[in-house]
Amino acid sequence: MTSASGEFHSTWTVSGMTCGHCVMSVTEELEQVDDITAVVVDLASGRVELDSTRPIGRDEVAAAVDEAGYTLEV
Repeated sequence: MTSASGEFHSTWTVSGMTCGHCVMSVTEELEQVDDITAVVVDLASGRVELDSTRPIGRDEVAAAVDEAGYTLEV
């Protein structure tokens, strides 16, 4: 899906996050993925919203989330 700014927007769900440090870890790992321009993580819902300059695939998101120590839900 394309956001209003012409970038791509995607929403994912991450399980296992329980605190602010979890949010920070997931955010930092996702910010390292090439072409991701914004990351918003909601602890309560596990929802992760990404803006990027290209479509970001599930494998890339899952690898970053796994590196942070959490699981990307199906």
